[in-house]
Amino acid sequence: MSWFDADPAALEAPARYAGLDLLATAVLIVGADGAVAYANQAAEQLFDLSRRSLVGHRAARLFAEEGEVEQMLAEACANNLGLRRQLLSVRRPHREPLPVQAVASALYADDTPLALELAEIEQQLKVTREEHQLDQTEANRQLLRSLAHEIKNPLGGIRGAAQLLEGELASAEQREYTRVIIGEADRLQSLVDRLLAPHRHPRVVGPVNIHEVCERVRAVILAEFPRGLAVRRDYDASVPDVHGDREQLIQALLNVVRNAAQALDARIAAGDAEIVLRTRVARQVTIARHRHRLALALHVIDNGPGIPEELKERIFYPLVSGREGGSGLGLTLAQTFIQQNDGAIEVDSRPGRTEFRILIPYT
Repeated sequence: MSWFDADPAALEAPARYAGLDLLATAVLIVGADGAVAYANQAAEQLFDLSRRSLVGHRAARLFAEEGEVEQMLAEACANNLGLRRQLLSVRRPHREPLPVQAVASALYADDTPLALELAEIEQQLKVTREEHQLDQTEANRQLLRSLAHEIKNPLGGIRGAAQLLEGELASAEQREYTRVIIGEADRLQSLVDRLLAPHRHPRVVGPVNIHEVCERVRAVILAEFPRGLAVRRDYDASVPDVHGDREQLIQALLNVVRNAAQALDARIAAGDAEIVLRTRVARQVTIARHRHRLALALHVIDNGPGIPEELKERIFYPLVSGREGGSGLGLTLAQTFIQQNDGAIEVDSRPGRTEFRILIPYT
């Protein structure tokens, strides 16, 4: 049995702890035998495991510091614990350990002597970064929209003048220069149109099956990259529909997945490139300074080289690209579409694994 396999006999959660699901912080109730007797919804999110996977397992094995958790349990069983604050590292499947601030409390109950309340140390830093990102993104968006409008009119004049000039030129060699001007004007026009696109079309909002969105994007990407790339599904069939604009969500996810595929050039050539589309329900999440009890969590995970360190903080900024020839608009537009659907996108990247997480709240 692995450390995250559940004991079926221990799956029934005591009704007296059901109110802990209302808390934003993760809570584990530990039995006298050292097994988790109850885990609230926030704990499921923190450990990236379901309650079914948590309940019934030795609590100490969920942490890197097993001995210290065992010591806290022993003191709680002996009624010697009281209250203790301690830094621990949460083990999570296939992910790096997560530092948390643990508050251990004795419950003075024979069957469940210990409660562990766990809060991510970086949560406040994350909120601060998110607020800064929102402010910076909005400022960049307004600047680019103004710039795009200012470019649009003279660009049309330049193209028109080049066309008129082309008609006056007798030499094919000279007309080659006007064709360059027209071609570059068209390219810039396309770039301006993409900058303005999220604000031009009316939104059509309704229920959206996220798995239909994923399948649509998966089909497009596999058509673009028919060899060397596997796009794997890891869907939670119980995920309900979200309320949003289907076309915007398709385009946002397509931009993210295409960005991942383009970063996998070397692995595609080697034939072992992989992108995983994972859907889950996230609980107690903060999006744009608002707390939501439930949200869709859509993960896009690739096994590429990772985002360069110097780009990590600016990856969603307009015109920032880590790929030669890239426009730097794909992720910017994806973020814009997701934010217009009241959601958020975040990224965690290291060599060999990059994970984008899209959060869309349930209203």
